[in-house]
Amino acid sequence: MRRDYEEPVRHRSEQVIGREELLGRARDQLSRGSSLLLHGPPGIGKSTALRAITAEYAESARTVLRCSATESESHLPFLALVDLLGLVADEVADTLPAPQQAALEAALTGRAESSLHQDGLALRLAVLSVLRALAAKGPVLLVADDLQWLDAPSAELLGFAARRLGGMPVRILGAVRTGTEPKEQEHVPYLRAYPPETLALRLPPLSRPQVAELITARGYTGLRRSILRDIHHTSGGNPLFALELGRALAESPTPPRPGEPLPVPTSLRALVLSRLELLSAEARQTLLVASAGARPTQALLGAAGRPDAEAEIALAASLGLVAAQGQDGQGPDGQEGAVRFAHPLVSAALYAQATPQERRAAHAALSTAASEPIERARHLALATTGTDEQVAAQLSEAAALARDRGAPSVAAQLGLLAARHTPADGRPGADERRLRSAEDALTSGAIDLAREVARDVLERATDPAVRVRAWMVVIDSAGQAMADVESVFPQALTDAGDDPRLLALVRYQLAWRALLVEGAMAKGREEAAHAARLAATAGDRSTELLALSFQAQMETLMGHPAAPVTLEKALAEPQDLRVACDHNGAGATRFRWLIMSDQLTEARATITRLLGEVRRRGIVESEVHFLRGLAETELHSGHCGRALDLAHESLRLARDTGIGEAAGNMFTSLAEAAGGDVHRALVLAGDAVRRAEDDGDLIYLSRALGALGHAQLVAGDAAGTVQSLRRAWELEQGLGICDPARGRWHGDLAEALVLIGEPAEAQDVITTTREHAVRLRRASVLAVLDRAEALVKAVTGHHEAAAQQLTSAQGRLAQLGYGLEEARAAFALARLRAERSGRGSYDEAARLFRRCRAMPWLRQLDAVSASGASPGTGTPGTPGLPGSAASPTVPAPTAPESVLPHLDRLASTERQVAALVLEGATNREIAARLFISVKTVEATLTRVYRKLGIRSRVDIVRLAAGQRRGG
Repeated sequence: MRRDYEEPVRHRSEQVIGREELLGRARDQLSRGSSLLLHGPPGIGKSTALRAITAEYAESARTVLRCSATESESHLPFLALVDLLGLVADEVADTLPAPQQAALEAALTGRAESSLHQDGLALRLAVLSVLRALAAKGPVLLVADDLQWLDAPSAELLGFAARRLGGMPVRILGAVRTGTEPKEQEHVPYLRAYPPETLALRLPPLSRPQVAELITARGYTGLRRSILRDIHHTSGGNPLFALELGRALAESPTPPRPGEPLPVPTSLRALVLSRLELLSAEARQTLLVASAGARPTQALLGAAGRPDAEAEIALAASLGLVAAQGQDGQGPDGQEGAVRFAHPLVSAALYAQATPQERRAAHAALSTAASEPIERARHLALATTGTDEQVAAQLSEAAALARDRGAPSVAAQLGLLAARHTPADGRPGADERRLRSAEDALTSGAIDLAREVARDVLERATDPAVRVRAWMVVIDSAGQAMADVESVFPQALTDAGDDPRLLALVRYQLAWRALLVEGAMAKGREEAAHAARLAATAGDRSTELLALSFQAQMETLMGHPAAPVTLEKALAEPQDLRVACDHNGAGATRFRWLIMSDQLTEARATITRLLGEVRRRGIVESEVHFLRGLAETELHSGHCGRALDLAHESLRLARDTGIGEAAGNMFTSLAEAAGGDVHRALVLAGDAVRRAEDDGDLIYLSRALGALGHAQLVAGDAAGTVQSLRRAWELEQGLGICDPARGRWHGDLAEALVLIGEPAEAQDVITTTREHAVRLRRASVLAVLDRAEALVKAVTGHHEAAAQQLTSAQGRLAQLGYGLEEARAAFALARLRAERSGRGSYDEAARLFRRCRAMPWLRQLDAVSASGASPGTGTPGTPGLPGSAASPTVPAPTAPESVLPHLDRLASTERQVAALVLEGATNREIAARLFISVKTVEATLTRVYRKLGIRSRVDIVRLAAGQRRGG
């Protein structure tokens, strides 16, 4: 009978978030029968992770022994031993020699004086004997939390036994508190209570997205992204700290204003400031001044009236409140005399604990001591109460300086401070300053803050110019989901009246609405042209340039003959430097023209220059787009590894800011299908399609369908490819998109049609697309179409013509610099030759795929080469294509019908997980490949077991083996 000696545990709603890699390493360790020690600072999630691991492995153990020590009871001898063995010792006591029984009973009951000194070896051997006897009946799992509070006698006994349990089925799971700053060997003393092969894992801080996920999962919703970023910074990624901060903010009736520190709940203040009372009042005041500064140094503190700062900071460092100085006198950041708190929460707690008067005094001192004008202005504002035009003007100047330095988030905070100190009759007014800060917030990626400020302005403002600018911020903050702000446009038009400058702004947004909401590209072009004319009349060059760029982009996609002329107008002088590097500006439109015209070298130079400029200016939204543009250039060039890295960088930034996640998923799917993992490509593309559909964004929906179709082709789902790309074809025809270089999926559709036995339709696709490609001089598209047409010829028996066409296509693609497309042509040619002669060399295709780092394609090629079979056996006369019977290689995202019976019972994700189980993938590997959590994998497998009437992963393999044998 399985024994689990544990007191009832209250239900907890917490989730294990952000620990997939750590839990995976733990599983690997435990699967080998070894033990595990988790360590890290308070609140980092050791107990949560320990519970999750225990819950997963407790079912496989006959006996589960637990203890959780506390500081208040750490002086009581043998208490941990009582928790572990008190309820189980009787089960095996009869097997112990009498001296051992007596010594153990004395220690567990306390009925007699017992100590390690008195009982010595007998007690040590008794503990070892009990564990051996339990292990002889079945696996034993020993779980010990908070080892730092373990009483010394119990720790000594466990260590003695652990070192002598070699070969026995006893695993020890434990957790111990170590310092905030990672220190080598800090956890080593605790390993003495563990077997020799124990793995020690330190829990790292959570990332910003993980903190946001944790707070949302706990139910603290509705917090701005900017506040979630502040929570991550202040908590240092510590889950406990983050949750306490999130709770305090969720319960607060008014959120902190931008630039203000987060409210720190009393519970956290007590936790991190417990040693503050050991400092003098003067030293505490010095630390408060340091907490008010952005980058405090000892010199700055001295200039701010803290003459004994050096000694006071040294004392604070000895108490663990401040990070120690290096031997060279530099702080942890390499700055001379820098003062850095041991944890960001210490600084926040110090500041939160001070009275408003104390805070203002600290800022007043720093406003005269700081040499940096932005810092001086910020401190002056925080030291001042009420309105003051001089302070407001100084803050506005500091905001402009921050803007010029590429720090729009700082500019937004300073602008809001300026608005707060602006008198009612000030010029510019408070609302105008708020709007400028909202525009800075948009630039920095703080979309929710920008929307909130603009809505606040609209509640009061009556000036049409102010109101229209505010409406523009609201519309821009909607991003691709313009359907969500439909009601804004009539109100904005009413406020604009007959003013051509204001009307130009609204008409420019209406152009985007026509494209994204209605899918009316021609209408969008007309609206953009109208906006450009209005802006020119009003002398608004910035809006004119944006409208012309939009018009040129639409004309390019439509294949309109006026596109080059419109683009030239958008690039003409005078230029607005801010617009020139915007992702909707002429520079970005020119990049799109270059990459569609096969000018890859110049396209790379253009997008690299734009990316550098927006990074310098801190324009986050444009950075997201330009990272993706550079990734696209590298992908076309056949640099698949580089493209994959850039795509993931762009996607991380998009997820962090909430900007363009659908587009990020779409392109990252393409990069994964080329140089990463086809399963991830399918998941990302499917998510991109769903997001675009939810947003009502027809433009990105067609791109997302193109990415999904490509991933399906690489994965072996030709029918799925045809379904997705037929839909993309219909969408783009309805949108008026005629340029095949925009999505470049037409060749994939033709190849998939050949695979499903529709060569006539494939030829129709090729012929129709070729007409547009010839007219627009899209050389690379024509070469890819020739590659697809060669497959049509091969399936209809014209093998020689097919080989010649593939050879020609490969050479042209190489000359144009499309490395991956060249490799695909070489692969198709090698397959065709192998089919004709029964033998063939894949060396050239392998060389080209390796050069591109095209891992999914290399896996296909390796499998075809290793099989030694004719790659065309699936479709007579057809050279093998990705996923055809000719290519049994790339693991399909769904388990084949021949592998699992009753497959119709499983949903898509369930089939993907089952297929990866058959490959031998662990739950962690499956989660990584499918971009889902380990918990989701586990839940999915549970559903698979239930639907198939089985109980374990092993049963899946047995079912597959039986099916292959015909059983």
